[in-house]
Amino acid sequence: MNQLFIPLYIDPGTGSMLFSILIGAAATLFFLGKALILKIKLFFSAGKGGVKADASYKPYVIYCEDKRYWTVFKPVVDEFESRKIHLTYYTSAKDDPIFNQSYEFVEADYIGEGNMAYAKLNMLTAGIVMMTTPGLNVYQLKRSKNVRHYCHIFHSTGDPTMYRLFGIDYFDSILLTGDYQEEDIRTLEKQRGLKAKELVTVGCTYLDVLQERIASIPQEENHQFTVLVSPSWGPGALLSLYGEKILDPLVESGFKIILRPHPQSKKSESELLARLEERYKDVPNIEWDYERDNIYSMKKADIMISDFSGIIYDYTFLCDKPIMYANAELDLRLYDAYDIDKQIWQFATVEKIGIKIEEKDFSNIKTIIQNAADSAELAAERQKAKDEAWMYRGEAGKRTADFMIKVVNELEK
Repeated sequence: MNQLFIPLYIDPGTGSMLFSILIGAAATLFFLGKALILKIKLFFSAGKGGVKADASYKPYVIYCEDKRYWTVFKPVVDEFESRKIHLTYYTSAKDDPIFNQSYEFVEADYIGEGNMAYAKLNMLTAGIVMMTTPGLNVYQLKRSKNVRHYCHIFHSTGDPTMYRLFGIDYFDSILLTGDYQEEDIRTLEKQRGLKAKELVTVGCTYLDVLQERIASIPQEENHQFTVLVSPSWGPGALLSLYGEKILDPLVESGFKIILRPHPQSKKSESELLARLEERYKDVPNIEWDYERDNIYSMKKADIMISDFSGIIYDYTFLCDKPIMYANAELDLRLYDAYDIDKQIWQFATVEKIGIKIEEKDFSNIKTIIQNAADSAELAAERQKAKDEAWMYRGEAGKRTADFMIKVVNELEK
């Protein structure tokens, strides 16, 4: 008699939920077993100096979810190496640049991507864990019961409220690039009844790195006036919202156009990019940039066009050149910023340092760009924004390492 086999399908959402349940159950059994072993050790070690430290305990841990965040962590890693203090660096990138380094006191380990990495991190035993990854204790990335302190470090000088909802709520500390970021974090803590986090302004590690690197890039020979189009991603971003409507007149301007989509666009908007690449594949004055580092395109550009992307501030602070921003539509209901009852810093500031363009302006965009001459007023506003958002320039790696060491020293006391 033939048996009937019915294939079973589990949708991604359900699969993710089941994975979280399994991880939670495994973590619970793991920690119960570990607690029992520690109690047995404690019983037999009474009068002999107490239980020894857990062999799997790591005092300092950094987690890097993508190789593009290497510049965020490099100054910190270099500090630990120079101080001869052991540091554990977990990464979800097989080709993370750290594997090309020759550190003696830094142990780098590839732990897989997504749920595989979270399974490792959710059962970690550590003093302090630092990461750029938001959403701790919101989705699959949970707080391990054996990690004493979770620290979030920003990979942008923009507002901390521009993460998706609850992105930084459950960290113990946040490392700020500028003092201005503190106010909105405190507002959210009060609204949501959260325990006050330790907020420490350390500066911006990755801008410290990029500042040195961009200065070493030679000027372009036979330079042609260049417009860098570098948007964010999503339905309210520049390319999704306008696409050909803004790119066609830019191409017709005759200027050299560098189009640098957001890294997430390749994953989330592949059809959009494929359509645009096909449309402009034979256009000589448009160049696509998918390189990991954005500094080469920024160095070439005479002006940038963007939307609500944080790259506006990278370009402003590193290159000190004019920027234009399109009237993009961003639905803030998905972001923490929705709960802030005032215009957030990066939106208020871009109006001061940039030149706004709307869809009705696209047909005249060549003239607008030609007339976008810099002014003393714009230059002064750019400097003011830089001073507010990028404090302690050149010191972020040292200040971050100092904070991590201080936290562990206090925990061990």
